[in-house]
Amino acid sequence: LGIYSARRQYSFADYFLTVLAFIGQAMPTFWFGLMMILLFSIYLKSPSGGPLLPPGGMMDIGSTASFFSWARLKYLIMPAFVLGLHNITSWMRFIRSTMLEVVNQDYIRTARAKGLKERTVIYKHAFRNAMIPMITLLAMTIPNLVGGATLTETVFAWNGIGSMTYNSVMNKDYSVAMASLMFSAIMVVIGNLLADILYAVVDPRVRYD
Repeated sequence: LGIYSARRQYSFADYFLTVLAFIGQAMPTFWFGLMMILLFSIYLKSPSGGPLLPPGGMMDIGSTASFFSWARLKYLIMPAFVLGLHNITSWMRFIRSTMLEVVNQDYIRTARAKGLKERTVIYKHAFRNAMIPMITLLAMTIPNLVGGATLTETVFAWNGIGSMTYNSVMNKDYSVAMASLMFSAIMVVIGNLLADILYAVVDPRVRYD
């Protein structure tokens, strides 16, 4: 969506996607989660008469279904969508801005002058270079997804790391709280390591001695 918006700068589609991105970034996570529950669990019903999607929890009571079965995955749809919406809209705006910087460079004009297909120019030359600053943002999203989902886990009654950390702090269980913080710190290190590796993959000029 960010690439599409950048290729059609100042068009109706660009303005429309920009408005959607701002709305997605502005909506509080807990409010959007409650609206999702209201729509898919209360207003919309399945053919059997129950809620279309479960309002919370991680599985049916007494269920022994595997994690990748529909009986388990249906509990993951709304929390995953709510948690990912803010990141997706932020990435879309970031990719749009970096793509607009890249497509006006001389080497992009040269690639077009050589007669390359527009798809090749955009995805092989422009997007590859626009991904370099994007990698840093993606890498720092990893620890945020692991430890920053407390509100989402609370709304959908998920027993995740965020809610566990919150409960441990409120109950003065300092050992669990310190372990959670240590885990978040490890994820930051892993995210930065992945970013360094991906820099070399995206840009062959990057080398680590």
